[in-house]
Amino acid sequence: MNLRIEPEIFEQYPEVILGVAVLHGINNAGNDAEITDLLRDAERTALESVGDMPIAEHPFIVPWREAYRKFGAKPKDYPSSIENLMRRMLKGEQIRHINTLVDMYNVISLKHLVPVGGEDIDKMDGDVLLTIAQEHEEPVVLLGEKEARPPYPKEVIYKDNKGTICRRWNWKEVDRTKLTEETKNCFIVIEGLPPVDKNKVEKAIGELATLVQKYCGGEVKTAILDKTNPQVQLS
Repeated sequence: MNLRIEPEIFEQYPEVILGVAVLHGINNAGNDAEITDLLRDAERTALESVGDMPIAEHPFIVPWREAYRKFGAKPKDYPSSIENLMRRMLKGEQIRHINTLVDMYNVISLKHLVPVGGEDIDKMDGDVLLTIAQEHEEPVVLLGEKEARPPYPKEVIYKDNKGTICRRWNWKEVDRTKLTEETKNCFIVIEGLPPVDKNKVEKAIGELATLVQKYCGGEVKTAILDKTNPQVQLS
């Protein structure tokens, strides 16, 4: 089983970079107070880095809004995962506890202002592709929703043999492959578009790997995917 960026992605987004952490034999149970403290610190860091700037104008947010517009999604209605986190905090909300892995990747997302997401490998079927949705993709149930809906043609999606696992690039994942406290094997992806570069993504994925090894144990390997290296083995 591999994670692969399909050529059509590079045709439209030639400088996209993914930092990938592949995790095996981890323990994702419990709620560590130290991770909660890290999350609160990351929230403060993110808010300070944005300051009085409108979030839609931040240089790390703008490229995602442009990417969404390119495949026909309105960023105001369908914000990228990092813009969604920032909007919630700017309203005075704290990012709530989900599970250890999700809390840790939210720490990294906020600290570096990049989209981060993860999926359970044991709930997947075949290779995972970052690709462009075609006509007649299968309907899927997204997190927090009850009705299955298909992705629109031309939007960027992650998918496996069973169908889409994340819609509108990093907007919202499906319920089927979400990370839970029972997750033992998974992958986490950090996504970068310019001005976020390879060095920043490498730093972020390295920090995430360190957190995982400290709080979840298991085996952790990392990789950087781009147009020169578009694939990594997941299992």
